[in-house]
Amino acid sequence: MDLSNLDFTPAIDVALRPLELAIVLPTFNERDNLASLIDRLHVALAGISWEAIFVDDNSPDGTSDEARMLSLRDPQVRVIQRINRRGLASAAIEGMLSTAAPVVAVMDADHQHDPNLLPDMLKAVTSGECDVAVASRFAEGSSTEAWNAPSREKASTIANAIARKVTGVELSDPMSGYFMLKAETLRTTAPRLSGVGFKILLDILATSEAKLRVKDFPMAFGARVSGESKLERTVVFEFLVGLYDKWLGRIIPTRFALFGTIGAMGVVVHMAVLAAFLAATGGAIQSQAVTAFEIGQTLAAIVAMTFNFFLNNALTYADKRLTGSAALARGWAKFGLTCSVGLLANVGVAAVLVRFGFHAYPAALTGIVIGSVWNFALSSKFVWGRYGN
Repeated sequence: MDLSNLDFTPAIDVALRPLELAIVLPTFNERDNLASLIDRLHVALAGISWEAIFVDDNSPDGTSDEARMLSLRDPQVRVIQRINRRGLASAAIEGMLSTAAPVVAVMDADHQHDPNLLPDMLKAVTSGECDVAVASRFAEGSSTEAWNAPSREKASTIANAIARKVTGVELSDPMSGYFMLKAETLRTTAPRLSGVGFKILLDILATSEAKLRVKDFPMAFGARVSGESKLERTVVFEFLVGLYDKWLGRIIPTRFALFGTIGAMGVVVHMAVLAAFLAATGGAIQSQAVTAFEIGQTLAAIVAMTFNFFLNNALTYADKRLTGSAALARGWAKFGLTCSVGLLANVGVAAVLVRFGFHAYPAALTGIVIGSVWNFALSSKFVWGRYGN
């Protein structure tokens, strides 16, 4: 292609100006969306000095490689490839903290968020008209017709009502994933953000010590072009986790609370399996080596452990989720081993306390707590590869 007759002066002039805006785009399996989205950003932000930061959670489809290829041709494109870390909120925080731009925006890379709103949002933030500009799916003048997901619209409406109670901010769409604010405001708030199972905008509004002034920008919410939706089936659960983290996370760490809750559910599963087995066999299995109870107890323990493992993998450690049959099999085996160590700790502590004169039930409860802490610490490190909240 002959580029000799093209005039690059306007683009060079903008590129040489101080950076005005960074657009942070968390991604997972969105390779096919990137090039066309950058084209749309160039059109929407003509005359504005900006950069796009793709924060990719090591997508298997090569999203980060595609972003690097774009960056070689377009210096306004950057990429952060995260290894062994997942989560929309934490990706947004990491991306916003990585830029020198005075104003930061977060939006999806799937073309559901309209880049044409960015100039007006930028003007509102830089002029002091508002602290946070939010592209709203539910403000007057907005549209969700192309979204075509009435069940999600209803869920978002319920979540919005709860969110307004939490933040004290009147906002039509506090669960929006498309917003803009000054980078200084974000950096001031960032150390106290949870980044766990929380819509990042709601996290910011609930965490900020100063009440932030918000302005809605009606948005025509588009249909996804390609890639995977980041709104998983666990979104309601993650929303509740975020609320818990804000209110009680400093008292009992959020991950441990989830781990313990799932463990309690596992006890119910264990007892149900044991009862069903004994009812089915009528306790008829009896020999010198084994009884029906022992077989049922073993079976129930395996079922409950498997239940706990898969639920913890999906929820407690969603950002470190194991995928693939090989990884899941290894994880299940490691989880079983750590739980067996926790069981020994449980029984050992309880037995020692009883010998020292403690009542059996408080001793048993103490053993359960010790065993749970032990299981949590070991599985966090050796199954999902991290310690953490």
